Amino acid sequence: MLIREATAEDWPSIWPFWHRIVAAAETYAWDPDTSEEAARALWMSPAKRVYVAEDDSEAVVGSAYLTPNYGGPAARIANAGFMVDPDRAGRGVGRALAEHVLSEAAAHGYRGMVFNAVVETNPAVALWTSLGFTVLGTVPDAYDHPRLGPLGLHIMYKAL
Repeated sequence: MLIREATAEDWPSIWPFWHRIVAAAETYAWDPDTSEEAARALWMSPAKRVYVAEDDSEAVVGSAYLTPNYGGPAARIANAGFMVDPDRAGRGVGRALAEHVLSEAAAHGYRGMVFNAVVETNPAVALWTSLGFTVLGTVPDAYDHPRLGPLGLHIMYKAL
């Protein structure tokens, strides 16, 4: 698997799984009706370092971004987002992207990484925990899951 910086030409490969994941409304606190144009602006923002994971056939199977979570004197705490094509789940793509982005964050001088809104039932919670993230707190009943009803959103952190 190759992980590299994304280019504008990668968006058409990212959008189908980005849309599928967000429209499902099970893991991301973004509007399930986000348009493609708005999604591209969110994910591919010039303020973010965006990466893609390619399989052996050079198909984009996942993407991640790295960005400061805060500004000014707190800009050394990173935030990141990760999406893996659901048809490729369970094959190590998420872990590979996570390890890559954590390494990139440290290389770019970030002192820690925070996730502001991880749905408590998100399978990625186990991945983040295995990579050393801790749950700092949970905002109760903050997320309206389409099948499970109100769920908490974890705030997770890892020092780099």
